[in-house]
Amino acid sequence: MLKQRRLAAETVAEALFAAERAIDAAIASTATLAGLMPTTRQEANLSALVGQDALMSAINTMQALGVARENIVVTHKHLSVAQHDIGLAAISFGQAPEKPGDGATRTGRLSVAA
Repeated sequence: MLKQRRLAAETVAEALFAAERAIDAAIASTATLAGLMPTTRQEANLSALVGQDALMSAINTMQALGVARENIVVTHKHLSVAQHDIGLAAISFGQAPEKPGDGATRTGRLSVAA
């Protein structure tokens, strides 16, 4: 029974971390796009009116992605509670965060101390 709960928790944790990474990547990509639009418009010596609607759409997308990130963080917190509720409070999922100077690349962990 514990093995089944742990396997289920690992599966959900992997999907959670993938969703978190995807949202962060979308934020970064959209921020790059939003940052490029005014710069390239100026470099092309175009009026500030050119591309204004597109810039505002990108900014609105950033706001929506910020809400999505907040929601996935809340999901993470709820899953941490569920982890405790099913008796897996002492188990960590994912890899430990990188420690300064250890040279390893690691991702976040889902862990709750009892």
